[in-house]
Amino acid sequence: MISVSANEVCTALATDGIVLLPELVTKAQLKDLQNSFSARLQHLRWNDVDGYELNERYRHMVQDVLTLDQAFVDVALHPVVKDTLREYIGPRYELVEAKGWKSLPTNRDFHGWHGDAWYDQTKVTFIPREVKLAVYLTDVTSGFFEYVRGSHQKQAPRSVRNVELRDQDPSLIVQAKGPAGSAFLFDTSGIHRQSVPILAERHAIFLNYHDPSIPLQNEDVEYNRYHPLLLNAAFLGGLTEEDRRILGFGNKTNHVPYFQRATPHKAVHALIENGYDLYLKVREFTDRVKARMNRIASGK
Repeated sequence: MISVSANEVCTALATDGIVLLPELVTKAQLKDLQNSFSARLQHLRWNDVDGYELNERYRHMVQDVLTLDQAFVDVALHPVVKDTLREYIGPRYELVEAKGWKSLPTNRDFHGWHGDAWYDQTKVTFIPREVKLAVYLTDVTSGFFEYVRGSHQKQAPRSVRNVELRDQDPSLIVQAKGPAGSAFLFDTSGIHRQSVPILAERHAIFLNYHDPSIPLQNEDVEYNRYHPLLLNAAFLGGLTEEDRRILGFGNKTNHVPYFQRATPHKAVHALIENGYDLYLKVREFTDRVKARMNRIASGK
């Protein structure tokens, strides 16, 4: 049971931009989170095989984790999280994205310092508040999340060069290390990164909350990044009216009818599709030959 109040969490979030919540996830929830997440990491998502997506070398991405297990929904709607975000973001906040990553061992700094860009900075003149809830599903002693304490709400989110932090007071850099089940909330406008080197696989989920009425940057509109959440009906029993609002029930603000994501890998897709079609034709022919041979052997 978490020992801090939502008021304490909100105060720390407003002051530092990040707050660690080591007791948020129960042991039973952690086991369910780990097992269901790991199951999706067994295969690359393809055709009728559920799995992870791969769009960069060092991370495997699992989309729509709320469909995997009840524990993901319960953690996303934890009372302390809800009370904190209602106060910090405002009463119109929703959970707008729910996914996770397996980060692979590497010495490359592929996810450097930055604030998360998500809103249309040509239409929004202030820095809207967005908060992510992160939960580690593996022990993390390297490749951990780092955050510059107090850097939130200071500048529009952007990439930050290492040289810009050359004179940064090391005591202001929060290193979110910890065992599996460690959780933390952070304001995404603050300067943060995944540290390097990554010496062991890191499994982590990130649940993203903001006011969905804020105009999105064009890049995310084209990708349909903040599409309405995909949910599993089996996990939605006993929701309160507020829970349904947080999960976006009935909110079509970011729904794009007939959306079809453009792919930069058309040749690869065509090669795979044609290869699989050829495989199916060969399998069909082989099955017919086997059936005929069996009929001949049986004298029919």
